[in-house]
Order: sequence, then C-alpha cells, then structure tokens
Amino acid sequence: MPSWNFEQLIDQAKKDFASVASSSDIEDLRVKYLGRKGLVAQIYDSLAQASPEEKPLIGKGANDLKKNVSELLDQKKGSPSLSAAAKKDGSCFDITLPGVAPAPGHRHILSQTMNDICGLFERLGFAIFEGPEIETEFNNFTALNIPVDHPSRDAFDTFYLKERDLSTKDRYLLLRSHTSPAQIRVMQAFKPPLAVVVPGKVYRPDAMDASHSFMFHQVEGLVVDEDVKLADLKGLLTNFCKKFFGENIKMRFRPHFFPFTEPSAEVDISCYICGGKGCSVCGRKGWLEILGCGMVHPKVFEAVKYPNGKYTGLAFGMGVERIAMLKHGINDIRLFYENDMRFLKQF
Repeated sequence: MPSWNFEQLIDQAKKDFASVASSSDIEDLRVKYLGRKGLVAQIYDSLAQASPEEKPLIGKGANDLKKNVSELLDQKKGSPSLSAAAKKDGSCFDITLPGVAPAPGHRHILSQTMNDICGLFERLGFAIFEGPEIETEFNNFTALNIPVDHPSRDAFDTFYLKERDLSTKDRYLLLRSHTSPAQIRVMQAFKPPLAVVVPGKVYRPDAMDASHSFMFHQVEGLVVDEDVKLADLKGLLTNFCKKFFGENIKMRFRPHFFPFTEPSAEVDISCYICGGKGCSVCGRKGWLEILGCGMVHPKVFEAVKYPNGKYTGLAFGMGVERIAMLKHGINDIRLFYENDMRFLKQF
C-alpha cells in the first residue's frame, strides 16, 4: 500500500494551480485530483488495505486534500487574470456580451382557430360552456336519441372506461365521442332562452392517418327558445361562414341525418382557394364540407324534461382540425400534434 504525505500533496496542488494559464489547464487539474480515477479517488481506494489505525488518518488527509483542491478550483475559475488570458484564446464566455432573449410563445394553431370560432359566436350573444371530457352513456348517447344498436355505441367506436350500477340510466362512463353531451348538461341546468357554444376535445378509437385522429377538437352550438326556426339556423350559419371564410363565399345546405336533430343538414361552402372552380383543396368539386347542423329533435327535449311542444331549438357542430386544415391549406391532421416548430411557427 502506498504511503501518503498529505502536506506534500497539498503543496504540490497549490503549485499546480499557481501555474494555470487557461481554462483547459483547470479542467486537466480537476481530472488529475478529483476525477473518477484521480488522486483523491486513489487515496480512498487505498483505505481497503489500510490498518484500522491508519484509516482515520488517511480518510482525514484525503478529505483535506479534496477540500483544498476544490477551493483552488473555485479561486482559479473566478480569477481575473485567467479570464483575460482566456478571452485572448476564445476559451471563455464573455459575460459582457448581450444575452439571447427567449423566443416568445404563442397559441397553438388549433387554439387560435377555436378561439376565432367561439369569438364570432360570442359577438352574436352566445355564451361559452365547457363540459367534462369523461361523460355518462346517458348524456353521450341515450339523451341524444342515439339508439342502443347504433354503431357509434359499439366498443370499437367509443372509449369506454368503467361500468356502473346496471340499475341506473348511466350504465357506463366513457370518453365523450362528441361535444353534444354538453347540450344535455346545459339544458338540464338552465331554462330557455339558451345560446351556447361548447369547444373541447373529443375521443374516438380511430387509427391515425392524414385525416383521422383518436383525439381531436369540436365546437358545438345550441340555441333554444320558444320560436326558433330553420331560417334562424341558416341565417346564423351564413353569418358565421361569411365572417370566418370571407364575404364572397357561397353556401349550400344538403339534407343529412343526425339522431339528435330533425331536419338535419350538412353545410358546404364554395372553395375559397379556387372560387368554386375546382382545385386540389376541394378535390376538384368546388365545395368544402365544413359542419353539420339541424333543428333539435323532440326526443332530446323529452330527455331533459322540457315541456312537450313548448320549445324549439337549433344545433350545429364542426371539427376544429378540419376548419383549420381547410382555412390554411393543411393536408395532414398529424402535423397539429407532432410539435414540429417549423410547422407551428407559421401560424
């Protein structure tokens, strides 16, 4: 076992640090004395071979050496003479240089789109309501007039979470597959007249591809009063589309089917890229499908215990990703979720 003269080792360390000329010399000395295979580590390793009487002396000496070397390191790192020498060879950062300001963040393109949609309806007198993402089977399906044998209630099309008491109407908990359950919550909590928009995430077990995602965003709208007509629905959506996509667009309402509205329609706008002539964005058709809508089905009013025949209402819903893709010419929904700053900084 080697014998250690700690006074001599400390003196040698002081001489070594006194001759330091650059930051690289400091690093070399740090490795020499305090590195994983440095002198202090070797001394600690030698304790295994030392006698019981020697161990306390060697341990104290090693600790003193380590303390002295650490102090010498700190002194040299802050030495003005070293800083001046380091500046000459470019090996040290100049603290007088101006800092690099962090890049300011901004809202995600989907948040921007959702806020723009909701903002337009807010200016028309709508309130914003946010329902929970975990819903009951009753709110998500039954109260919306979606029958038990409807394909959307199958486990392949819905994320079911947990089964509850079979004697209750809320048999299952699930991740909501659309924002329409919020309609039920609003009507159960408030009496007409009502005008709300509901933004938020929805979930469906779809395979990821250029146009599908297992999680996406919707904005739902609901108006209920004593004399709401289909003309109100057309006027409302026409106003929204022209404000959002431009005054020059044309619109068409095509008959469709939704269980919770009757009559129901799909809304198309003329392609704002080609003016309806046909291009790659609209699939050469000249039209872009943007949302679904209709008059609230009487069965929905019955489910929330509204008086029979007293109220009428309109409802509509749109996919935020689809709106953003159409407006900005984005061809792959996955781009929204990849966190690629080259993409996100464009918006």
